[in-house]
Amino acid sequence: MKVVIAIDSFKGSLSSMEAGNAAKAGIRRACSAEIIVKPLADGGEGTTEALVEGLGGRYVSAEVTGPLGEKTNARYGILRDGQTAVLEMAEAAGITLVDREELDPYRATTYGVGEMILDAVKRGCRRFIIGIGGSATTEGGAGMLQALGYGITDGDGKPIRHGIRDLDQIAHISMENVPEVLKECQFQIACDVKNPLCGETGAVWVYGPQKGVREEDKRIFDRKLQHFAEKTAEYTGTDHRLTEGAGAAGGLGFAFLSYLPNVELRPGIDIVIEATGLEQELKDADLVITGEGRLDFQTAMGKVPVGVARLAKRYGIKVLAFAGSVTKDAAECNSAGIDAFFPIVRGVTTLEEAMDPENAKENMVLCVEQVFRAFV
Repeated sequence: MKVVIAIDSFKGSLSSMEAGNAAKAGIRRACSAEIIVKPLADGGEGTTEALVEGLGGRYVSAEVTGPLGEKTNARYGILRDGQTAVLEMAEAAGITLVDREELDPYRATTYGVGEMILDAVKRGCRRFIIGIGGSATTEGGAGMLQALGYGITDGDGKPIRHGIRDLDQIAHISMENVPEVLKECQFQIACDVKNPLCGETGAVWVYGPQKGVREEDKRIFDRKLQHFAEKTAEYTGTDHRLTEGAGAAGGLGFAFLSYLPNVELRPGIDIVIEATGLEQELKDADLVITGEGRLDFQTAMGKVPVGVARLAKRYGIKVLAFAGSVTKDAAECNSAGIDAFFPIVRGVTTLEEAMDPENAKENMVLCVEQVFRAFV
């Protein structure tokens, strides 16, 4: 029997590979099988960890500009090939780097994201997997572009300030200082939203409030992004303001699409599945194991375990899921491709006890063992 394991992280408790290896240990206790463990993530938080641990790689860090101009230490991964960098933009421009009472959408910048990319380029990377969820910014990726060498100036020839403040003052865009090596790079952008850059379904109107944008400022901010998009179209000859995903991360998706070469915006789960070679392993598998920290109705709406299940169903494979907790409405997961699911917690416990990494590992091992005894 061949079993392929691809479990999302139990956030705050187990990484993807820790959860997968605990499941593997449980199977080993119950029966003999060929077991393949693959890392799993959705392109957001935990993607770097999953791919570095699962594919072999190393962590590096760079001091970069944080969302409000302060210096911050951003960690990212370089995979074993030495060519592939795995970045999460939230390491440099994430909303979790700013205290809620200090959120400032006028000044918040993606400048540090560009600095991370350049750091990876200097280390020899030419292929990038970048998750762009969790931003504190609404400036259309202008800061990232400035860090990469793009000149974005006002009518007096002065560089615009960090943030969205001066986007409506842009008069000229140039690329004389952009490194030629960027033309050799490929960018896969993990993007799970379809919002355009501007308008009532765009970056400011939909996601601005959680980043500190006031109701009365929405129209002002949107006009600033519109101006940036118009100047971009003049400069590049392309107009991506209505492209799906352009509004992701406060418009960072727009900047990637408009200014960088060889860019794909794709669902994070698709990028991770491709990078890990998961589908190839599934083709001759007898059983697939997936899961996440909490299995519920939202899981069935397309979260990571269901992405694995749908892929497995292409090959007619049974899918089992293990989770830290399971809600009553998780039964929807059965119609989404998960044949059976199991909560790993074995008795009455506090959340803190259940999420303790050692307890979670032991619970995973014991639960999987008992399920797989049915296959002996």
